[in-house]
Amino acid sequence: MQITGSLLTYDVADPAGGKGEPVKSLAAQYPDLRRFIREGYVRYAFTRFGVPYVVSIQCLDSAARAKRLACREAYPVAERFLKALRIAGGLPTPPRRDIPSQAASRPAELSADFTYRPPGDIIAGTGYHHQSGRTDFSAYSQIRFPLEAPAYIHSQKRRSSDKVDAPDAGYPWRDNFCEARSFGVGQCPSGFGHQGQDMRPAPCPAHDDGVEHCDPKQQPVVAVRDAVLIRSPKQQAATLQVNTRNEHIRFRYMHMNPAAMDADDVLNGRHVAEGEKIGVVSNYLDHPNGTTRHLHFDVQVFTRDGWLWVNPYVTLISAYERLIHGRGHEVGPRSLPAAADVAHALPEDMTRHEPEEGSENY
Repeated sequence: MQITGSLLTYDVADPAGGKGEPVKSLAAQYPDLRRFIREGYVRYAFTRFGVPYVVSIQCLDSAARAKRLACREAYPVAERFLKALRIAGGLPTPPRRDIPSQAASRPAELSADFTYRPPGDIIAGTGYHHQSGRTDFSAYSQIRFPLEAPAYIHSQKRRSSDKVDAPDAGYPWRDNFCEARSFGVGQCPSGFGHQGQDMRPAPCPAHDDGVEHCDPKQQPVVAVRDAVLIRSPKQQAATLQVNTRNEHIRFRYMHMNPAAMDADDVLNGRHVAEGEKIGVVSNYLDHPNGTTRHLHFDVQVFTRDGWLWVNPYVTLISAYERLIHGRGHEVGPRSLPAAADVAHALPEDMTRHEPEEGSENY
């Protein structure tokens, strides 16, 4: 069971947003309550004291399985919770307005070698029902890149004979957010996708003495922001949550070994600093050696429909440029515009910080 309330919400392109069905048994207590299923959760959205809230339970929109409720089984659980819920409130909030996102800074100098393919340009045939990716130019947050440089973003699927698209290729990077998976992802054309981006550090460099000067099993994964950890013992994923006056965003890391994360106290409530090591690139998926050695990284933002997956590809491009102190070059037709905003809803009396001179959005 999750409940999130936030005065700040993200306005993302979302054709399914704002929909749902009423719940008669709760109509008196929550006049604007909507029930709907999105991205693997049954969700109940309502407003109290001017603040959007969403209660959600992970479930299957089909028959139940071991350790996973069917969504219809989750309905009475969530509704019992909502009947008992009492939200302490105060004064009505000021009128809300849309404000543009802050600008993500970019280096002025061009990189000598960093190149990337356009957002949404996934490997042909790897989308759900062979559909394409989603072109999303938004840098959702200004973050520290989660790996050391050089690092590469590529599909983990080997569906192309072109070595450029192999998982162990170098530059150019390639978007894999909307590759075919069984996960609900509303931002993808088919409604299903990968949820995030797969990336890996470069292999340890070879030297004349034939000795590797780094340990491929100890390549660090770091916190992308000052944040609070969300993770219980034995969980496969570690999530960082940022909750500031102008951001409400989550960053999730996958494939690090749970036992190692437990031993390193990568657990609920711990505060981490941007750039702090929180693990190493690994290959855990249900068990050791369950996947190739890489990091899966994804981003969620809070909307009026709750937490939704958004494409982190441009966010990662922006972060990598700052890490290597050089602007990348897009391979293919020019499609990355000078600016693309993600609007946030805030009260009238909350003002945003102006970006530093010389910075710009994607």
